[in-house]
Amino acid sequence: MCICLIFSAFLSFFFFASMAKMRGCIVTVALLLLLLLCLHQTPVECKERLIRQLSSRPSSATKPQEFKIGFKRVILSIVLGILTGLIGAILFALLIKIAVQYINQTPFLKGPVIFSPKISSKTLQSALANENQLLGSSSNGKYYKTVLDNGLTVAAKVLEPFDSGSPEMQSKSVKRRIQQELEVLASLRHRHLRSLRAYVRESDRFSLVYDYMPMGSLEDAMNGVRENHLELRWDVRLRIAVGVIKGLQYLHFTCVPQILHYNLKPTNVMLDAEFEPRLADCGLAKLMPNIDRATSGYCAPECLQNCRYTDKSDIFSFGMILGVLLTGRYPTDSFFREAVSGGSLGQWLRHLQQAGEAHEALDKSILGEEVEEDEMLMAVRIAVVCLSDLPDDRPSSDELVTMLTQLHSF
Repeated sequence: MCICLIFSAFLSFFFFASMAKMRGCIVTVALLLLLLLCLHQTPVECKERLIRQLSSRPSSATKPQEFKIGFKRVILSIVLGILTGLIGAILFALLIKIAVQYINQTPFLKGPVIFSPKISSKTLQSALANENQLLGSSSNGKYYKTVLDNGLTVAAKVLEPFDSGSPEMQSKSVKRRIQQELEVLASLRHRHLRSLRAYVRESDRFSLVYDYMPMGSLEDAMNGVRENHLELRWDVRLRIAVGVIKGLQYLHFTCVPQILHYNLKPTNVMLDAEFEPRLADCGLAKLMPNIDRATSGYCAPECLQNCRYTDKSDIFSFGMILGVLLTGRYPTDSFFREAVSGGSLGQWLRHLQQAGEAHEALDKSILGEEVEEDEMLMAVRIAVVCLSDLPDDRPSSDELVTMLTQLHSF
């Protein structure tokens, strides 16, 4: 009988050993003792049944033939006890594992989830229900400016990922996955990342609440430069580039697991009052089924060819942003549809650099001192490397921080 009990205990131990890594020794030991108590009933019943069988036999049971029969019954009882213990241990361990997974899954929350002490659920819901100022829109939602009852101004991005009405996108598992990603994004803390302050889950949408950025996005600033409404000197542009790459460095090398941006472009680089950049919408693009990155002009070629996205894909997008800061041109400008440009911002910069004419690519509004021009020409070389067709030829964000900070003192 002891063999059955020990064998079952060993099996239970191995089943719960894997679970103990995630749960804790106290819970595991308690479950193991409970299992042993349950399994102890099997050998006890087996023993009682065997005693009854032996006591009911006539005195002739001492004959060799009947002794063999009795011995076989004992062996059979032991085997059945072991099998019963094995099956019981397996079923019990599986039930406990399923129960633990169910308990530890992300709760399916409704209503506001707040990450900032300056925001309350009641004031947030009241503000979002009102008519708010539209700041902009994209393929995955709209940005609004709203003022809370306590006077705090925030920006709310209303995502509508479930408007397709497909059963897959309406499923709770998809909504829970988005909720898990938002919890991760809310935990990120870096001076060049736009922190998520709260979110509200409704039946068909998510509303994300961020700090309001009075200067808008990098695209807004560059549009102001192109229309001669704003002046961005080279030192400011270089500071923006350094801030963007430091934000990527944090996502790529500090965060565990690594976080990719997936949709880096000027509209997702927000500027504060001192033109310090903060990356917005980190990682959201992979959750949104209706985002078309191909038409933005900032997407790496491997993403278009085989939908393969890595940290080096973020570097390609950064190279495009650096090219925009240097040239004042967008990759979607009509100029890059002409043959003389080579068909893209990256090809144009590469051609001019190889021909020794990189000076021709620079934005004329920022040309000035000779020292700054040398820095800009070095930055063109960095942008060209970032825009390499092969991901392995592009530098990492860690290497780029060193390259760009050496151009100027930060």
